Amino acid sequence: MICGLVGFSRDMHWIENPGLFYFRKMLVDMVEPDYITFIGLLGASIELNNIEIGKQLHCFMIKLKFDSNRFVGSALVDLYGKFGLVEDSWKVFDRIQSRDLVLWNVMVSCYVLNGSGKRALEVFELMRLEGLKGDAFTFSSLLSCCGILGSVKLGKQIHGIIMKLSFECDVLVATALVDMYAKNGNLQKAREIFDGMITRNIVSWNTMIVGYGQNGDGKEAMKLLRKMLQRSFKPDELTLASILSSSANLAAINEVVQIHGLATKNGLEDFLSVGNALINAYYKCGNISCAVQSFNLIKNPNLFTWTSMICAYAFHGFSKQALEIFEEMLSKGVKPDGVAFVGVLSACSHGGLVNEGLKYFGSLKRDHQILPNSEHYSCLIDLLGRAGYLEKAYEILEKMPFEPGGDVLGVFIGACKVHKNVELAKMVGDKLLKLEPDESVNYTVLSNIYASVGSWSEVARVRKMMREFCDDKVPGCSWMEIGGQVHTFVASDKSHPQTLEIYLILETLVEVMKQENCKPKP
Repeated sequence: MICGLVGFSRDMHWIENPGLFYFRKMLVDMVEPDYITFIGLLGASIELNNIEIGKQLHCFMIKLKFDSNRFVGSALVDLYGKFGLVEDSWKVFDRIQSRDLVLWNVMVSCYVLNGSGKRALEVFELMRLEGLKGDAFTFSSLLSCCGILGSVKLGKQIHGIIMKLSFECDVLVATALVDMYAKNGNLQKAREIFDGMITRNIVSWNTMIVGYGQNGDGKEAMKLLRKMLQRSFKPDELTLASILSSSANLAAINEVVQIHGLATKNGLEDFLSVGNALINAYYKCGNISCAVQSFNLIKNPNLFTWTSMICAYAFHGFSKQALEIFEEMLSKGVKPDGVAFVGVLSACSHGGLVNEGLKYFGSLKRDHQILPNSEHYSCLIDLLGRAGYLEKAYEILEKMPFEPGGDVLGVFIGACKVHKNVELAKMVGDKLLKLEPDESVNYTVLSNIYASVGSWSEVARVRKMMREFCDDKVPGCSWMEIGGQVHTFVASDKSHPQTLEIYLILETLVEVMKQENCKPKP
């Protein structure tokens, strides 16, 4: 049997990888492998990201009758799952008669890894019918299913089983519970479980911090980081990248600078995820120069890095620099995606670079095989609208390969408002109100367009529709950072401790405007 297998693949990987190299020598020396040999070799196949080697090894195992071994089977299921070949994983799993908990767990995680939450739960039910209750690994995988399916109800049911089997004290399971509740928006329950954990590791802290960040609660994320440092836990790159993202959304530049210092102190500044997060945080806080410095420090930028820098320049009105960075990215052989083109088209729009914008939009499908989506069309309509080419923009709107959404229609109406083109605004406005009848901002924009040309009957009509279809108008909100503290202001809100002084200043400004004969815009 061994003699017939010595002529195995001559792929270079078999020579470059030590394990595979010695496996060939082992065959030449007529030494028969055992199941432990194959488990190690399948791991090498995953490490090399080469499924063909794994398939060759699988054939070898079948010939030596190792494919029904549950230990080898677990490794094979894991191999095919990590390469997205879920059906192959199931075929291997289904052939094995004697299944232990490890094999069941690997099959469950295989489906979870590939986004098949429903199938993972079905496997779990089969496992329970076999008399296996599951362990910490089983339940952490199942809780990930709830995130995939977006089902907090199912998560609560699994939580009930976990409590019944006394697994809630396990750090792996408790962390998965925190993650599940946070992903479903229940931060209160997530924090309750986190606070009740007897032991925590860095993953536990990161999960809660990321949960706050994903739900837009940057203040709590920052507070938790301080507690983490007080408990002598050392943050890793995921911690800092998440905190930087939260701080960017709050526009808290002082916090960004502090996290940058922490990253430098802990030797994490060179991590790509941290570098990318620093670029985003600095530019969203208005510090483009620090964003550029962070970009220049990254040795091997990836697509996300380049895209972040393109968007940074575009956001701050440096259109030419954004296009230069994009061209540099192309010259480095980095293939752009749809998000990168959104940044480029946005830069063209803000800079009034109509010809360049049309050129890049045309190259999307022609040169890069990217089908333009709603965001790309929004940027194109905005580009033409800002430049006054409303007829051209309307022509593109009518010829779109799919029905325009509210974002595209809204951008076009905004351009009509700037150029006071009531006729086109009305044609598109009715479509927008039918598409998004409960969005108050659409009624406000249309009402303002009619008011700007004195069409008061249309103003009354739109206002009446707004009262009928919109229960509540979403209040405007803004914030600013003063002395390291972020102050948030909501329209008509009087909760700020200095509300009295703020309104007194506002009244003074209104009086000065009246004296200067300043008339408000409609």
